[in-house]
Amino acid sequence: MSIAAPANGVLSRAGTQPSARIVSALEVLLVYAGVLLYIWRWQFSYPRLWIVFLAIMVLSHLARGERPRDLGLTFAGLRANAETVLPLVLAIYLPLVVYGFARHLLVLLVPGKASLVWFTNYLSWCAAQQYLAQSYFHRRLMSVIENPHRRSLVVGLMFGATHIPNPILMVVTTLAGFVFAEVFTRHRNIWPLALAQAAGGFLIAAISPPSLIRNMRVGPGYYFYRLKH
Repeated sequence: MSIAAPANGVLSRAGTQPSARIVSALEVLLVYAGVLLYIWRWQFSYPRLWIVFLAIMVLSHLARGERPRDLGLTFAGLRANAETVLPLVLAIYLPLVVYGFARHLLVLLVPGKASLVWFTNYLSWCAAQQYLAQSYFHRRLMSVIENPHRRSLVVGLMFGATHIPNPILMVVTTLAGFVFAEVFTRHRNIWPLALAQAAGGFLIAAISPPSLIRNMRVGPGYYFYRLKH
């Protein structure tokens, strides 16, 4: 029995009311604008402001009666999500792995404590991004955009725009954001998506030209990285 259908049905009925659409659309626009402003300005002047954004999103979930299961934060739907997204990303990642070894950009090493800590931290960051993109923005857009494929496209564009001006990450995250949104529509769980993003981010960072990827920096940090190196 799918858990996505009842939730989508509720959101679809809510979306038929113009007032609900307007409220959700304004919420998405305001919070997304705040995220972009934080990336480009507020992270330097108000570094703890992200706590305010998180509080706003949590209050939004509570006001709508959304449960962790609805947001894809539990184990419900995990297997179905993984069975959908992991074979797909493996088909994409394997050629990148072959390319990386062929160009001597990847080498086999026994992972040490430092590398495991780094990957764990990065995986946590990817989970936070998937929560923001799927559990929050995607959920809100379900009340605004009825067509699931158009909605996934908007999610992908929003995800990619947060990685401006990094040219490689902009392209990769826009495509990945669309694919992940398509999977999330069918199977409400973010954890396999976070794992796929973490593995993909590692590969992209390893095989991309350093002059373009710039240690995966986005926003002003992309330009500051050039000045420091």
